[in-house]
Amino acid sequence: MIRSALNSDKFSVLDFCRDTFSWGDYIQDVWDHWLSEDNLFLIEKQCPIGMCHAFFSTDQVWLEGIRIKSNFRRHGLASELVRHIELIAKEKQISFSFMLIDIENLPSLKMAENLNYKIFQTWNFYSISPRNNNNCKIQFDRILNLTNITQYVKSWRWLFLDENTLLSLYKQNKIIFSDEFGDVSTAILTDSEHFDKTLIVTLFSGSEQNTLNLLSYIQNYGAEKNYNKIQILSKEKLPLLNTLDHKITFNLMKKFLY
Repeated sequence: MIRSALNSDKFSVLDFCRDTFSWGDYIQDVWDHWLSEDNLFLIEKQCPIGMCHAFFSTDQVWLEGIRIKSNFRRHGLASELVRHIELIAKEKQISFSFMLIDIENLPSLKMAENLNYKIFQTWNFYSISPRNNNNCKIQFDRILNLTNITQYVKSWRWLFLDENTLLSLYKQNKIIFSDEFGDVSTAILTDSEHFDKTLIVTLFSGSEQNTLNLLSYIQNYGAEKNYNKIQILSKEKLPLLNTLDHKITFNLMKKFLY
């Protein structure tokens, strides 16, 4: 049976999410947020044995946090959860479904393929430490032509960058760029809605020097604003820096629902 999660389900779910990855899991940090956002679904057999959260936005649904209790895996339960959410999305007349999967997570990639998801893009996740550094030149005082940028990352969800969102980000000086040295590099800055003092950066790399300028500014911005963590998502491989740590590479999976 698939049903909406209740607050009372929290500890039974966290119990089977404890060792999802070699480093643990993050579900304990987002459970309360996801529950308040609604569309947190469980599959149960006497007790919860699987979960998935859906985030609905303009013409898309974002799937996240697919987890199945270890002794119930390989039984198609994750696929059942995904299909359940897709049906809700179709009722809402939503056209696209997206999910993010580690390129080394072959079972999840196979599941997505069997459900007709295709690799849309590949993204790299980096972390960089906040650090005072004023030796950089960036701009945010004129509107760029961003027709080639259709999505940005907000709280680890790849969302469509519509005109209203773009204007709002410009007004907040959250879109920065460097164009001194050849091809322009652009970054979109957002605060994590689920983790305190965490800056999330969607970075579109042009020339190496322009990208280094942006990274230097982002480090200084993070230090000035007292962020504890800076997380950077980029389709491109970024220049090697002692302070820049490549964490993981993901496939952004996409499915047309109609």
